[in-house]
Amino acid sequence: MAPSLDCDVSSLLCAEENESIYFDDDFVEEYQSTNVYDMGSDQNRNFKVEEGLKSGSVTLQSDECVDSMFAKECEHLPAHDYLQRLRNGDLDLKSRQEAVDWIGKAHEHFNFGPLCAYLSVNYLDRFLSAYKLPTGEEWMMQLLAVACLSLAAKMEETEVPLCINLQVGESKFLFEANPIQRMELLVLSTLKWRMQSISPFSFIDRFLTNTMGDHLASKLPIFRSTQLILSMINGIDLLEFRPSEIAAAAALSVAGENQTVDTEKALYRLDHRLGKERVAKCVELMKKSSS
Repeated sequence: MAPSLDCDVSSLLCAEENESIYFDDDFVEEYQSTNVYDMGSDQNRNFKVEEGLKSGSVTLQSDECVDSMFAKECEHLPAHDYLQRLRNGDLDLKSRQEAVDWIGKAHEHFNFGPLCAYLSVNYLDRFLSAYKLPTGEEWMMQLLAVACLSLAAKMEETEVPLCINLQVGESKFLFEANPIQRMELLVLSTLKWRMQSISPFSFIDRFLTNTMGDHLASKLPIFRSTQLILSMINGIDLLEFRPSEIAAAAALSVAGENQTVDTEKALYRLDHRLGKERVAKCVELMKKSSS
């Protein structure tokens, strides 16, 4: 499902050398003077998990669906060197963190589902790995965050606020609808309209069943797994792993809370396509994060 926008698509397409006329000097000057309003310093924010999972956020998948998800999950990830570029300073880690923290605040405010939060950050990371934003224009990262949340909400939520109303809390900048919509279309174009991203939540029910078996007697393990994943997506550590690996690690971590489950044996009951060492590494990261 793509948003309907009243603007010229060609004006948003990237030109050669990854420079888009969307961000030419006139555009920057226009929005600095008219459409962007400085609201003061932003504060550090973290994701908080909903009181319960929304219906339909996590579903049991058929074998055919799982096969398809394994085959396609790498098509919806940032570029392979993205994490390294964040770590070595080639990309602005602080600005990325502030954008993701704002997404978390807005996600909590509107009580959007877990998948909406994940997709928002996924879109943002994929975009940043493929498109170079002009340096020194802090407001552009905030505009990108609003656009990514708006797109994710349109994909996953039944009730979606107007894009201008998504700008809640102490947002550092406020934007009118037109630049948000233009940025949405730039994101869509840059991501080649591949918005149905495979997420850890696509696998979690299957992996919990594999690891816990008869001990999976309630929705609590699903909630705990979701809570664990959401608590980490505002950092960058999970960018090292595929969605299936994150889901497997979350399932093992939650299974480990049940003393009747042997997690070492459970690891080998998971799908054969998973790299056991990589899953174990992700489990250790989750343990450190929750300690």
